[in-house]
Amino acid sequence: MKKLLSIFALVATLGLGLAANTYAEDAAPAAEAAAVVAPAADAAAPAEAAPAEAAAAPAPTPNKGDTAWMLISTVLVTLMVIPGLALFYGGLVRQKNMLSVLMQTFMIFSLMGVLWAIYGYSVAFTGGNPYYGGLAKAFLAGITPDSIAATFSKGVVIPELVFVAFQLTFAAITPALIIGAFAERMKFSAILAFMVLWFTFAYLPMAHMVWYWDGPDAITDAASLETVVANAGWLWAKGALDFAGGTVVHINAGVAGLVGAIMVGKRIGYGKEAMAPHSLTLTMVGAALLWVGWFGFNAGSNLEANGYAALALVNTMIATGAATLSWAFAEWLLKGKPSMLGAASGAVAGLVAITPACGFVGPMGAIIIGLLVSPICYFFVAKVKYWLGYDDALDVFGVHAVGGIFGALATGVFVNPALGGMGVYDYVANAVGEYNFAAQMTAQAYAVGTAIVVSAVVSVVAFKLVDMVIGLRVSEESEREGLDTSEHGERAYHS
Repeated sequence: MKKLLSIFALVATLGLGLAANTYAEDAAPAAEAAAVVAPAADAAAPAEAAPAEAAAAPAPTPNKGDTAWMLISTVLVTLMVIPGLALFYGGLVRQKNMLSVLMQTFMIFSLMGVLWAIYGYSVAFTGGNPYYGGLAKAFLAGITPDSIAATFSKGVVIPELVFVAFQLTFAAITPALIIGAFAERMKFSAILAFMVLWFTFAYLPMAHMVWYWDGPDAITDAASLETVVANAGWLWAKGALDFAGGTVVHINAGVAGLVGAIMVGKRIGYGKEAMAPHSLTLTMVGAALLWVGWFGFNAGSNLEANGYAALALVNTMIATGAATLSWAFAEWLLKGKPSMLGAASGAVAGLVAITPACGFVGPMGAIIIGLLVSPICYFFVAKVKYWLGYDDALDVFGVHAVGGIFGALATGVFVNPALGGMGVYDYVANAVGEYNFAAQMTAQAYAVGTAIVVSAVVSVVAFKLVDMVIGLRVSEESEREGLDTSEHGERAYHS
């Protein structure tokens, strides 16, 4: 536990250092900050429209182009997980554990999808309180092919079933990211039990707090904004910007991975035996599939096929490229040779860091984010992990949590129009509002801190409960034999 607290303290110091000057001015009121959670709409309805005209207007109809783009984005995010993440992680473990990682990823994706339909979507995306939704849409009750969901533009909607499916993929990949931290030594049954608890009490509250609101059409004046803020998720109401999941997905999963790595314990022979990846070829294939699928993850989070989706796609492309270069050159400088593993790790770090920022920053801001995130993550992966002695097998914390923290804070900086950002949108004025550095960075710091605390607390409790009921770790004999045969009775390779 002392080791865990030391790591959290180090990360907190990093975050505070990056945001050291964010409290120089008073924070804007929550209602003012909450008006800026989405990119500027392409065609916002006039704020002065007469109530009678608004009442007479027919319900908006989903645009087929937006719908098609969101269906494609959903498929792309699925590609990220199976096969992308599965192959990326699978190549990094030893040969005797390859199938175990594939099986864990495949089963977690399947399990989370079912739980999402039963209660996850309702808890994340219905009103209830600032921290947790309700069960009004449990079992997808009341959702039909004619149901619609809001986007970020007034008068623009998509089919709700498309939104359900798109968000399902986010709910499925986030728990799957965690397994890399304790790969090669945890019981399969314990993993599934932990994921149910963590999904319910860490992922769903974070998704609700960051992303739930009534939509832009509910905001017509200052009074209606107050109503929307009162009904929204806690971090949304504070004005936190997270375009595609820096806090909800990456910090959330990365912190859980760190807790798991410490509570499950080190692999047998860690630091004494060779534990090199068995197939960097498959890791590269997985990283490439992650990069391709991430366009759906980031650009799809715009919910519309317009210029902001294109901005998110471009930012995802170039930030990732910059991060790949900076990691490879850092290795080249410090180790004398750039590695394929380093390039792949840099690409993932860049994808993680640009995720919260991709629809809010300009392309040059994206490049800077990509260039800076890799050296930071490389430092945690190459130095901090060994100084503190925890066995994060596939560097889930060092890349996802650390990269997510940096990306979330950098979003607050580079959203500034003076630095090429898109600014923050005011749905009352139907225009980009005035940028307030102190208020925005305060909101970002709240989101980062909340993600760390929620995930850490839930993870500690969930791992402890699972350990008491099932036990976390396989036997020493099973671990030495490999989880492929001891847990699943199969082998990845027979030659």
